[in-house]
Amino acid sequence: MAQKPSIPKGTRDFSPIEMARRNYIFDTIKRIFRLYGFQPIETPAMENLSTLMGKYGEEGDKLLFKILNSGDFMTGLSDEELLERNSIRLTNKISEKGLRYDLTVPFARFVVQHRNEISFPFKRYQIQPVWRADRPQKGRYREFYQCDVDIVGSDSLLNELELVQIVDQVFRNLKINVVVKINNRKILAGIAEVIGEIDRIVDITVAIDKLDKIGLEKVNDELLEKGIPQEAIDKLQPILHLSGTTIEKLAQLELAIGSSEIGRKGIDEVRTLFDYIAGSNLQTEVELDLTLARGLNYYTGAIFEVKAKDVQIGSISGGGRYDDLTGIFGMPGVSGVGISFGADRIYDVLTQLGLFPEETVDSTRLLFVNFGEKEEKYCLPVLTAVRNAGINAEIYPDQAKMKKQMTWADQKKIPFVAIVGEEEMAQNKINLKNMVSGEQKLVDAQELIKILSE
Repeated sequence: MAQKPSIPKGTRDFSPIEMARRNYIFDTIKRIFRLYGFQPIETPAMENLSTLMGKYGEEGDKLLFKILNSGDFMTGLSDEELLERNSIRLTNKISEKGLRYDLTVPFARFVVQHRNEISFPFKRYQIQPVWRADRPQKGRYREFYQCDVDIVGSDSLLNELELVQIVDQVFRNLKINVVVKINNRKILAGIAEVIGEIDRIVDITVAIDKLDKIGLEKVNDELLEKGIPQEAIDKLQPILHLSGTTIEKLAQLELAIGSSEIGRKGIDEVRTLFDYIAGSNLQTEVELDLTLARGLNYYTGAIFEVKAKDVQIGSISGGGRYDDLTGIFGMPGVSGVGISFGADRIYDVLTQLGLFPEETVDSTRLLFVNFGEKEEKYCLPVLTAVRNAGINAEIYPDQAKMKKQMTWADQKKIPFVAIVGEEEMAQNKINLKNMVSGEQKLVDAQELIKILSE
């Protein structure tokens, strides 16, 4: 007995209806990206591991899918190395490539590699799948699409404002009620400096970033486990408890970390960005969240996270500024800022809230019933005219019973059926049936197109 086929955990098939809904998301996002002057690019699904490793932190590196070298990948391995069972060392010898973890690092590689072909500031968008060897669970997949938009080659905080405006417009168009959380990695660096642990900023930010997931007590436990002294953790507590308006939080923060130069710079950047936002007539809620850290090592300035208000799910969009990323690839001094929309989580939110419009299913509008060769010959020119008018239409390919063809049309939710028999051909007409109302009407080809175009 043949084994039942399956797909890897954390991946999914998509039906025609699901694809239509996904395209609704992609089309909405792309339209707004283009509205702001961004241009599309694509990069390969796989990158050299040297491009990917070390860019996402220790936890991120563990989630990279590695690809075995072609041919006999065991060639060159000694018996001692095999017996040692050192997975990291073995992987380095048998795998040179990996599936991309996100679109930002490949984009940085693209910028460096094509620096002589692009004009700066360079504004690009990219909508492609990424892969992470994560534990599959609700809202978290091993293969999923990201919709990224980035600007490189400019330090201006107007770019951060533009990203917030894009977020506002995308989610208003999708009718999802969200909150945009903003912080700045310079503020986090200032906090680390003031509590005397500037060299441990990665450990501190990774732990802080989990605050809303695991709670303050467990965050403090994680900091202790990572070797952060209790005295430093105690100094951190008042900062994690800051409250009030953005202006009030920044004022309290200046008192707490004003002695740190990098911390003061982060506060100034946040204040400027929120001044821009205040004058931009946004409809989306935007808040300063000093516990927001985002675990990726390459962020150096503003960081963003977008959460749906009406659904319990992780962030559905996120990003930030990364001043040093292209420097890793031999092109220092090119600042960039970007944000990524998680299409799969957005899909889940739209599904749970029932927000997909009916017209997202861009299916066939008209089916020609097939009664035989003479009827086919009559219908085919009309079918061509209907398609030339931009109307989705098809003819049933086989000469089957009427009931079978009508059932098929009903299953595909085709709203109109064209019935042509001896009587209709004699009058040079088409019997058009509305599958929703049941109404039938004799029309000629031009009338048919007019009705379907309304």
